[in-house]
Amino acid sequence: MIYEEKAVVKGCLKKDPKSQQALYNQYADLFFGLACRYTRQEMEAEDVLQESFIKIFQNLGQYSGLGSFEGWMKRIVVTTAINYYHKNKKDLSFSAHTYESENVSEHNNIIDQLSTEELLSCLRSLPEGFRLIINLYAIEGYSHKEIAAMLNISEGTSKSQLSRGRKLLEVKMLEKNKIKIL
Repeated sequence: MIYEEKAVVKGCLKKDPKSQQALYNQYADLFFGLACRYTRQEMEAEDVLQESFIKIFQNLGQYSGLGSFEGWMKRIVVTTAINYYHKNKKDLSFSAHTYESENVSEHNNIIDQLSTEELLSCLRSLPEGFRLIINLYAIEGYSHKEIAAMLNISEGTSKSQLSRGRKLLEVKMLEKNKIKIL
């Protein structure tokens, strides 16, 4: 942790509003983007972000100083997003639908052709189970065992949802880019 960040964290521990605002200003955009990947609407992402910073400020004394401070906060944001999902979901079941996507993997450079907004839109349009698992596994780097524990599902369900979700995401990205799948 750099010196300025240490000073801000010390101020936050003392509940100094200026230090809390400085910490928020430094990380809000980054963590808002993270929250957007786990939610369907910006308003939900804002709720996750606000709740995350409340937890960060409340639990700052638990940060040991070992490892990345940003990583410690990121874990809180991800956990808050998952808890938000659990609290607001209507159906615990994950999708069992299959999606036809023959020849989709031939278009490996499709991501390069989409803007960040288009990619986020495709990700947000996925069913929640797919979106959560793609985020946790492919983006955050959690194992299927860890995902299974977080979401209260089996490892097999995590693996199948990742596979199906990737296929559907490719289809949506191709549609967004107006590429026909033969």
